[in-house]
Amino acid sequence: MKILIAVDGSEFTQRMLGYLTTHGELFGPQQQYTVLTAVPAVPARAAAVIDKQTLTEYYADEAEKVLAPVRTFLEGRGLKAETSFHVGHPADVISKTAAAGSFDLVVMGSHGHSALGNLVLGSVATNVLANCKTPVLLVR
Repeated sequence: MKILIAVDGSEFTQRMLGYLTTHGELFGPQQQYTVLTAVPAVPARAAAVIDKQTLTEYYADEAEKVLAPVRTFLEGRGLKAETSFHVGHPADVISKTAAAGSFDLVVMGSHGHSALGNLVLGSVATNVLANCKTPVLLVR
């Protein structure tokens, strides 16, 4: 099974990874994992005055801050995973990557906002659920 693991480096990512590694019957080394993070885009006005190489390096550095600890965590538990990042809004990045990569499952942490909180604040998890055709496992 191809599994897309969406991470943002938060405590909710840590909880989700803990869940993943304690349920070996579902998430063992026999699965194919890709760890994905979304890096918010630099505002267009700022990006216009930054050279392309500097901007590319900035995005890669920001992604690596999130991906490196996850990679280390998974490798320490015998799970191999590819890592990837895209620039954009997290919900859009996750949904589009899940579709483009023909993943069987998306796993992500959720902040667990109340219904009212989601209505007012919006939520990456809510948007992924609404826009992603791939099954999504939310870990709270």
